[in-house]
Amino acid sequence: MGNGHSSYVRRNKVVPLLTTVSPVAIWLFLLVAAPLFYVLFLSFLSTDGYKVVFHFTLDNYKNLLNPTYLEIYRNSFFIALLTTVICIVLGYPFAYEMAKAAKRKKTLMIILLMVPFWTNSLIRLNGWKTLLGKTGMLNSFLLQIGLIDQPIEILYTRGAVLLGMVYTLIPYMILPLFASIDKLDKSLIEASKDLGANKTKTFLHVTLPLTFSGIFSGTIMIFIPCLGYFFVSDIMGGGKSQLIGNLIENQFKAANNWPLGASLSMLLIFLILIIVTVYKKSGGKIDDLGVI
Repeated sequence: MGNGHSSYVRRNKVVPLLTTVSPVAIWLFLLVAAPLFYVLFLSFLSTDGYKVVFHFTLDNYKNLLNPTYLEIYRNSFFIALLTTVICIVLGYPFAYEMAKAAKRKKTLMIILLMVPFWTNSLIRLNGWKTLLGKTGMLNSFLLQIGLIDQPIEILYTRGAVLLGMVYTLIPYMILPLFASIDKLDKSLIEASKDLGANKTKTFLHVTLPLTFSGIFSGTIMIFIPCLGYFFVSDIMGGGKSQLIGNLIENQFKAANNWPLGASLSMLLIFLILIIVTVYKKSGGKIDDLGVI
């Protein structure tokens, strides 16, 4: 009787739990785990130039050290790092003012920050192309006021790619910074002032260290996508400034070398895991990355 009753109780607890967890587990397996294992499996196969051949090889991973690819890695990290630094410099003052603002103004600023997300990023980037092109509004204005004698090349440069990256990704820096600044204990700032520290010292020794988690979180949310946002490079750089994302796209499309593209994808995933691991080791929480 006792065993039957305990079995019945366990069944009553387990069945509802399984019905709750199973759909999520199935969803994650189908949309995350299965595609990831497929890419991993594909990265160890070969190609005959037209289709994938089921022949196990490590050549795809050896090819990752190709000098041409190493240059693309260097360029990708340079653009990602510079984009991140610019987003911190521009985003921190905005996030700080947003956190200090009154409730109504704060709500308005958040809405204005989120408005660009309502429009496809490809449309917004093409808007920049129209503005910055040789016959665009900026060059036309500079010609009219006599500041230049002929249109200047703004598009299809590394600077244009950098502009596109900052424009597309800066909200991902402002939002975690806003969250960390908004949660800051104001009494600590007041105590710093009472002890004689000026605004600069208070910011450097109190505000900045206590909001470093927001900076680190925003850095991850910008640095990682920067490595793979090939469409920004295509639109703003005309494909001249290659990123890891462009390299992966080319292998799957133009070169028709899916195994090499898969190995490059695994390299990018490995880099992401390293960055996230460093973030966790430094005390960061993965939940803090889901600020949007």
